[in-house]
Amino acid sequence: MEIDSITNKNIASYLVREAIERPHELAVVAPYKTDEMGRTAYIHLTAGQLNDESDHIANGLESIGITKNVKTALLVKPSPAFFALVFALFKVGAIIVMIDSGMGLKSMGKCLKEAGPEAFIGIPMAHVARIACGWCRDTIKYNVTVGKKWFWGGHTLSELRKIGCQTEDYDMAVPNDDDIAAILFTSGSTGVPKGAVYTHSIFNSQVEYLKKVYNIQPGEMDLSTFPLFALFGPALGMTSVIPDMNPMKPATADPKKLVSAIEDFGTTNIFANPTIVNILGRYAESENIMFPSVKRVISAGAPARPDSLERLQNALLDGVEIFTPYGATEALPLCNIGSIEILKNARYKTEHGKGTCIGFPNEGINLKVIKITDDKIEKWTDDLEVPDGEMGEIVVSADIVTKEYYNLPEQTALAKIYDGKTVIHRMGDIGYKDKEGKFWFCGRKSHRVKTKNGDMFTVCCEGVFNVHPDVFRTALVGVQDGEYQKPVLCVEKEKNSDIKDDKLIEELREIAKKFEHTKNIEKFLIHPKFPVDVRHNAKIFREKLAVWAIGK
Repeated sequence: MEIDSITNKNIASYLVREAIERPHELAVVAPYKTDEMGRTAYIHLTAGQLNDESDHIANGLESIGITKNVKTALLVKPSPAFFALVFALFKVGAIIVMIDSGMGLKSMGKCLKEAGPEAFIGIPMAHVARIACGWCRDTIKYNVTVGKKWFWGGHTLSELRKIGCQTEDYDMAVPNDDDIAAILFTSGSTGVPKGAVYTHSIFNSQVEYLKKVYNIQPGEMDLSTFPLFALFGPALGMTSVIPDMNPMKPATADPKKLVSAIEDFGTTNIFANPTIVNILGRYAESENIMFPSVKRVISAGAPARPDSLERLQNALLDGVEIFTPYGATEALPLCNIGSIEILKNARYKTEHGKGTCIGFPNEGINLKVIKITDDKIEKWTDDLEVPDGEMGEIVVSADIVTKEYYNLPEQTALAKIYDGKTVIHRMGDIGYKDKEGKFWFCGRKSHRVKTKNGDMFTVCCEGVFNVHPDVFRTALVGVQDGEYQKPVLCVEKEKNSDIKDDKLIEELREIAKKFEHTKNIEKFLIHPKFPVDVRHNAKIFREKLAVWAIGK
C-alpha cells in the first residue's frame, strides 16, 4: 500500500502509515518476566508487526461476525495483544466499549447494561465475571477469550489470528464523521460512570492536538502508565512502553520498576497521573536520581500539587517541564500549563486560595465561564457568560468535544448546551478566567459546600492547608445542617509524620483564620487514607468522605 493512498478517516490509518514509513520501529513494549539476574525481560511488536497482527485479527473478527458497528466490550490487560485487538476493532469498524475493571463488578455490570454490547472480548477472569454476574445475557452474541478458554463457548484470540493469517492485508472500514469508534466510560469519581461517545473524527482531532501542543516527534519513547493514553503512542509515532505495574492501582506502582523502564528504553515522554508523579518524584529525591532522556512529562487525571511537581522537576534536565493539561473523558486536551510557570508563579496563588491554574486554552478550543446552576440549559445565550474574574462553571466547544453520553439522554441534557449545530460541553468544574486570559480550576460543581455564608469551593480551600509539611492532602466536604451545609475539612497526614492529631488540627485551625474564605471552617477530622477513584487513584471521593464525616 502506498502512503499517499491512505486518506481514510479511520483512526487505525495512523498505524498503517507508521507501518509503511517506519516498519521496524518499536510500537509496543511490555514486561514479560524477570531474568536470572533480576532484570525485567520484555516482549515487543514493531509498527509493521502490530499492523500485521491487527490485520490478521481483523480478518478473524470479521469471519465470526464482529464487523462494522458491532458494539464490543474489551476487558484485556495492557499488552501487545490489547493493542493489536484495539486496532483490529477500529479496522473492522466495530464500536469498542471500554470500562475500568477496577470500578467493581456492580458498576461494571451497570455500564455494560447501558452499552448493550453484542460481543465480549476478555481475559478468562473477565469471562468468569461475565457469566457469574449475568452481564448482557440478552445482547452478547460473540465471545472471544484472550488466553485459555474454559467452560464457555466462542473463540480464542489464537483461533482468530490463525483464521486471519490466511489473508495478508485487511481493507479498513471507511467511517463517516459521525460514526462511533468507541464508548469510553468516565471513572465515576463524581457520580455514576457515563459512556462518552467517541467518533473517529474526535480521535483524529485529539491526535493532532497532542502532536501540536507537545511537539511529539516520531521515534520517541513513551512510558505510559494509563492504557487509554498508551493507544495514542502508535498513532503519534511513539513507542508505547508498558511499565510493570497494575494500571488499575497506580498508587501501588513500584518506583524501581518505573525507573527501570525509563532507563532501559531512554524514555523521552512520560504520561503519568498525579499519583505516579508523586511516587516518581519522591523516589528520585530519596535516591538522588536524574532522568536525562526525558523531554517532557504529561500529568493528567486530577490537579497535581506544586510540591509534588517540584520533586519530579528536580530530577529533569533544565528546561524540561511537567505539563498538566486540563480536560476530561468528554473533552481533552483543552488547556495546558507547564511546571516552570506553576512553580515560579501560579503555586503561590494556589497556596493563598486562588485555585489551580490550568493555563491558556489550546488553539481552536473555545473555553468560557458561565453562571453556576445545577439545572439544564437547553440553548446558549450570551448572557450565560460571567465577567472575567468571576466564579462560574467552565464550558467548552471544539472538535474534540463529545456530543453525548451513550443511552443516557437525561445526563446528556444536563451536560450539553446547544448553539445552533455547535455542542457546548459543561465540564462540571468551577473556575474563572483571569485578566491575562488564563483559566483557574476551583473544584467540582457538585463538590461545592453550600453554607449560610455562601458557597465554598474545594480546591480554593484545600490549597491553603496542603502546604503544611505534615499534610499529604485535604478534602473539604459539607455536612447537612438544616437548610445549609457545615464545612468540614478532612485531613490525610504524610505517611511518616509523627505530629499528634490534636496538634495538627490546632495548627490547621490557625491557618484557616488567616483567610477570608476558610475562616468559617471549624471542624477538622483526621482520616487514615482517603478513598480515591479507581482510574487514577488521585481524585478524592468526597461523597464517601462526607458520609464518613457525618458518622464522626
